[in-house]
Amino acid sequence: MTSQDRQATPSDEADTAHPELAFDTSVPHPARRYDYWLGGKDNFAADRASGDAIEAVFPTIRVTAVENRRFLARAVRFLTAEVGIDQFLDVGTGIPTANNTHEVAQQVNPAATVVYVDNDPIVLAHARALLNSHPNGATAYIDADLRQPETILTDPALAATLDLSRPVALMLVSVMHFFPDQDEPHAIVHQLAQALPADSYLVLSHASGDFVDSQPVDRASCRYPSGVPQPTPPPGPAPPTSACGPGWPVYTPPMADHHDTRLPRGWQGTGIG
Repeated sequence: MTSQDRQATPSDEADTAHPELAFDTSVPHPARRYDYWLGGKDNFAADRASGDAIEAVFPTIRVTAVENRRFLARAVRFLTAEVGIDQFLDVGTGIPTANNTHEVAQQVNPAATVVYVDNDPIVLAHARALLNSHPNGATAYIDADLRQPETILTDPALAATLDLSRPVALMLVSVMHFFPDQDEPHAIVHQLAQALPADSYLVLSHASGDFVDSQPVDRASCRYPSGVPQPTPPPGPAPPTSACGPGWPVYTPPMADHHDTRLPRGWQGTGIG
C-alpha cells in the first residue's frame, strides 16, 4: 500500500503503542468509515470505497454522520449545563474526533469525569486522545465488549473514575443498531441502565427505517462484507429505550430526527431519557 492509498496510519500507531494489535486495512471498518464520513483522516481506501458505496444508496449519510456527532455534543452540553450531570459513561466511543464527550462536558464543568468504553483495537490505538482530561476532571478508557455489560460494570476503572452513588449519563450514540436481535440489545441496555443510580440519564441515537423503504436498506446491506458489523435499522423508530424500565421518561419530543428537519432526512432517530 502506497502513501496515496491511505489518509492515515492507525495501524502504524497501534504497532508502536500496542504491538499486539493488528488491523486488516483491506476490509472496511465501521469506525473508520464513520471517520471518513465525518471528514477525518483515520481511514483507508477500503473504508472510503465502502463509504462511497453506501452513500450512493443513502445520499444523506454524511449529513446523518455529522448531525449525529452534533447531537452528541448538544446532549452532553445540555446535561452538563442545564441538568448538572458531571459524570458520563460513553460506550461505543469510536475513533476520537472533534468534540469528544469529555471535551464538551469539561468546557462547561472542568471537573466532569468520563469513562469511555470500546472493544475496537483501532479505538484503543487512539485512546490517548480520549485521556487528555482537564486537570480538574478525569477520563478513563475500558477495553470491553458491549455484549458483555458485566465486564464494563465490574472494571476497576469505572469505580475509580465515576462515583456511582451520584447520577451518571449513559451514552449509547450510534451503536445499538449494530446489535441484531440475537445479541439481545434490550437486555444490554437494561443491565447497564439498572446499574446506574437514581436520576441518571440515557442518551441514545439509533438507526430507523422510518424514512426509507426496504429496498435501499437491502442494497446498503450488500455493501458490507461478510463478518463486518452493519447497522440493522428497525421498520420504525424503535430503539431499545423501553428496556431501561420505569423511571426513565423520554424528553419531549420523545423521538426526533437528530438533525434539523429542514435538512434532508437520514435514517437515525434520537432520544434522551
